[in-house]
Amino acid sequence: MTKSHDRTAQRERTRQAILEGARQLLSKGKTVTVTAAAAENGVSKATSYRYFSDAGVLVAEAVLDVSVKPYEAVVAGAQDLRGKLKAICLYYLDLSLENEAGFRQFMAAAMTEWRAGSTATARGGRRVKMLRQALSEHDTGLSGDQSDTLVRALSASTGLEAIIALIDVAGATPQDARETTAFMVDAIVDKMFAKAG
Repeated sequence: MTKSHDRTAQRERTRQAILEGARQLLSKGKTVTVTAAAAENGVSKATSYRYFSDAGVLVAEAVLDVSVKPYEAVVAGAQDLRGKLKAICLYYLDLSLENEAGFRQFMAAAMTEWRAGSTATARGGRRVKMLRQALSEHDTGLSGDQSDTLVRALSASTGLEAIIALIDVAGATPQDARETTAFMVDAIVDKMFAKAG
């Protein structure tokens, strides 16, 4: 093994230690700073800033690094397209509830970046990919534009955005939010397929 390879492996271990420190802080509901995240795993302040100069970037990477189940596991047991779409939307709502503190910090960083006029690309889009995969497995009879509309509508019914609307604004409990998300999926699917038919 070369010295260069050893240094590269060490840098990756240090980077992962800082990311893990950020996730630990997020899971405790604490504010993440670069220094605090590094300290969680014994990384010095000076070293930590060589990896992450901004807490917003650190939080964004730590949050997006959350393990997402594969599509097949998310839709396992779903009997039809409606069941798959509902399973995907409920999965992303539950994932957001389980990681709410981190997702909220990421959203705050994204909004700050947006306000500052950043032209950075929008967030991950993992739910969009899953919804599109479910649609691709069925002969829906929808046009491309209708499929796009369906995916956008379903995307808005889940995730942190839905939590903000349902829990923060409308005063729902997490269980109410799940029931409302399931209701929205049914309403959206019913409307789209009545329109297509």
